[in-house]
Amino acid sequence: MTKRTTVCAGVDTGKSKLDAAIDGSSERLQVENTPEGHKLLLAWLRKHRVKRVGIEASGGYEQPVVAALRQKKFVVILFQPAQVRAYAKFHLQLAKNDKIDAALIAACATDVRKIHDAPDPRLAPLAEHLTLIDQIREDIARAKNRLETCRDRRIKQHWKDEIARLEKSEKAEFKALVAAIRAPADLADRLTLIQSVDGIGLPTAVAILVRMPEIGRLTREQAAALAGLAPYDDDSGERNGARHIQGGRKRLRLALYTAALPASFRWNSHLVELYERLIKAGKTHKCALIACARKLLVFANTVVARGEKWTKSPPERRPAVAAA
Repeated sequence: MTKRTTVCAGVDTGKSKLDAAIDGSSERLQVENTPEGHKLLLAWLRKHRVKRVGIEASGGYEQPVVAALRQKKFVVILFQPAQVRAYAKFHLQLAKNDKIDAALIAACATDVRKIHDAPDPRLAPLAEHLTLIDQIREDIARAKNRLETCRDRRIKQHWKDEIARLEKSEKAEFKALVAAIRAPADLADRLTLIQSVDGIGLPTAVAILVRMPEIGRLTREQAAALAGLAPYDDDSGERNGARHIQGGRKRLRLALYTAALPASFRWNSHLVELYERLIKAGKTHKCALIACARKLLVFANTVVARGEKWTKSPPERRPAVAAA
């Protein structure tokens, strides 16, 4: 048996505290989830010669410590909570507290076989900015719903003023975000390539670039899975279950699904053909639109991988993009 030489640690993230553990060791550490606490954690990890750190996603509270670790060249693996709980169930680990979770995450980090490259750190603040814009758009939709059912003249005027204010704010924020993306030449080029695909407007291109930093370095299957647009089998024995999409990046999937409707009815001839073919084959409208959204992402991934703008010849007929 080969001896493991990579020392792995796990960090359980809370709003105010960080609990750390080293796999195969009784060493434990608890620090504040603050810049000062991060410095103590970094020193402790260096002392124990840790190279790989696993962290469970925790509603954004993990982002500052992840950034600090990656800045100091630690290999960081970000786990979804479902992954850690599934690992615990597999090992029949029923007890749960912060110290136990830290040790469990450390064991998960040790057992990981494939480690993906860290995302471009420049895109993290852009993603947060885009989330703000999405939330403003959601507020506009809520205000419009309230206006529609309102009968009082004074209150109706209030909602009209609120909608106008929010729409002005949304336009200003989106303009600032696009300017920030286009400041670095490489991000500007990538945005131009994505937007060149028929049916992908600027808002959708921004969502793809920011929400999927890996764009252009994935296979079509990997891209679809990350966006939550990949259909998964549900078969057992003689039963052939319906295929369903699940998981993935919700906001990215919504942006692609929204763009797929006009793209598959007018703007992209390949998607128009695909939509019509699926409907004739008996697929539902929603199922056909999901397939078109998936194909739209495949097109975007292909043009970025090749560094060439969209052409009318369908990229899916050419050789598949190799995985990074």
